[in-house]
Amino acid sequence: MPDLKRQTIDDFGEQWTAFRDNPGYYGSAELLADLFGPLLTLDDVKGARVADIGSGTGRIVNMLLDAGADRVVAVEPSAAFEVLKTNTVARADRIDYLHVPGDQLPSRLDLDYVVSMGVLHHIPAPSPVVRAAFGALRPGGRCIVWLYGFEGNETYLSIAIPLRKVTVRMPHGMLVALSHLLEFALTTYIGLCRILPLPMRNYMRSVLAKFPRSVRRLTIYDQLNPSYAKYYTRDEAQALLSDAGFAGVELYHRHGYSWTVSGTRPAQSPDQSASKDSEGGH
Repeated sequence: MPDLKRQTIDDFGEQWTAFRDNPGYYGSAELLADLFGPLLTLDDVKGARVADIGSGTGRIVNMLLDAGADRVVAVEPSAAFEVLKTNTVARADRIDYLHVPGDQLPSRLDLDYVVSMGVLHHIPAPSPVVRAAFGALRPGGRCIVWLYGFEGNETYLSIAIPLRKVTVRMPHGMLVALSHLLEFALTTYIGLCRILPLPMRNYMRSVLAKFPRSVRRLTIYDQLNPSYAKYYTRDEAQALLSDAGFAGVELYHRHGYSWTVSGTRPAQSPDQSASKDSEGGH
């Protein structure tokens, strides 16, 4: 069996090399505010030092800089690393590029925030990544992640899970062609959501309707392409951060279908306390 972690990285390298652009609302700070929800404001980001785990084409990096972040550490392990650099070259003086997996984010970077938007649910074993985020933050710094949710997606998953058993094996060109076909159905569904109380109506009207059709095709491809995808329950989403030592974990059920989760690195972490106790005993 191939290494699932490596395969997923390769999947996204191919995806983000093919889909390079982040037009309009899809690449806007306005959408970043929607992803954060009530857990973090764009004003909070101003002047901050932030790491973005899973930077892909640089979409979130540019959003953070648009929101006023002072410096961004962009972490991307895949072949899309060169796309990331190309798409952010105008602000490269404010970016530190790391061509490594998220679990290799260096510790003690004294960051204000570590964000990971739509990435951890594609990592088979995300705990080392979350622990690396913890280590890179200053005491009082916060980690904010956005995850696919299980609650609210039951109808969608009854269709997507069987379909993914086929699409994850499709060659890139065939999956692109399928995404074009399905985009017509998605656009029709968005139109129906304007007049009918259909599942995920709020998300369709307030987010996907604002995307150009090219981004809707990408959204479909993104759902069907990766070798690994997990849909988190509320308890699993909370445990992801709390088990890594984060305190004050808060959750936001974004548009009723996904989870934004925030946790704070305590002023004194458990490993620091243990270290001090050991020193006091000598």
